[in-house]
Amino acid sequence: MIEWISILEILAVTMAASATILMLVIIVQFARRMMPSIPPKKVVLIEQTKEKEKPKMSKEAKEGVTFNDLFMFMIAVPLVLLWVGFAGFVIHSGLGKPEVLENIEAYTTLIAILGGPALLIIKDALDVWKQEQAEKTAFYKIKAQSVIDYNESTQKQAQMIEAKAQEQEHKMEIKK
Repeated sequence: MIEWISILEILAVTMAASATILMLVIIVQFARRMMPSIPPKKVVLIEQTKEKEKPKMSKEAKEGVTFNDLFMFMIAVPLVLLWVGFAGFVIHSGLGKPEVLENIEAYTTLIAILGGPALLIIKDALDVWKQEQAEKTAFYKIKAQSVIDYNESTQKQAQMIEAKAQEQEHKMEIKK
């Protein structure tokens, strides 16, 4: 039978490992952004020289997972799962074992200690993520409006060219 102390030690080691991994990811991402971009050396194979190079998109034009998305999932998922898992474990154990109910105040205190900072961190991460999503939405609205404006001006220009061509034809017919 596993004692409560060993379960708590396992949870503590898991949290420490998650925090270490998270800090490493943050440091690596910070270092990438601070260092000037150095193009990687290309290994050119004979077969690759025959192919045409595809045009590359700029960093701003790429769609994909951002640092904030990664940060959100690195914090929210492990912390919430650990917090909810521990709370569920205490509830499940409390239903079957009377000695857990005798110490329920200690367990609820531990859940509250884990939950307080977890909720604050998750709220901040969610706020950053929501702000980023709002910026993306605003960007797409501007982009869609510029496409609409471009299509409208292209259509007006085509109509103007056609009108000028017809006007020129009429002038040529009158001269004949």
